[in-house]
Amino acid sequence: VGAVLSSYGWYVLLAVVAVYLLVQKVSRSLAARPSGAAEAAEEPDVVVRRQEALAAARLRMQEELNAQAERYKEKQRQLEEERRRQKIAMWESMQEGKSYKGNLKMNQQEVESGASASAVPKSKPNKKPLRGGGYNPLSGEGGGTCSWRPGRRGPSAGG
Repeated sequence: VGAVLSSYGWYVLLAVVAVYLLVQKVSRSLAARPSGAAEAAEEPDVVVRRQEALAAARLRMQEELNAQAERYKEKQRQLEEERRRQKIAMWESMQEGKSYKGNLKMNQQEVESGASASAVPKSKPNKKPLRGGGYNPLSGEGGGTCSWRPGRRGPSAGG
């Protein structure tokens, strides 16, 4: 026994101290923790009220979600109806031999003007061309001072 204590004495002492501290910590946590009987002794009417409040909140949230879904469905129905009307108008104009794209643009403008009666149509101002009439990129003239030339190939000359 003396030989074991002399070679492993410090390890045994540290292990005993660690076990002691662990037991102390566990006993404190068990004393501080309320027992299961105390939780069961909680008043039943408080528990029932809490559960009812939770159920009411869930019901409220579900009703909100259902209302949002209905609004979305109604909006989708309206969009689908509008698309159907446009397709019918396009088909009818094609049957009459008219340009259906022009009709479609006219119909969209009518819908927009009907939707916003106070909106004033904007007129486009006369724009100047970006380049002069004599500009030709293939001739090399009229390009201004901008000219790009590739750099020399190979390593730079050093000395």
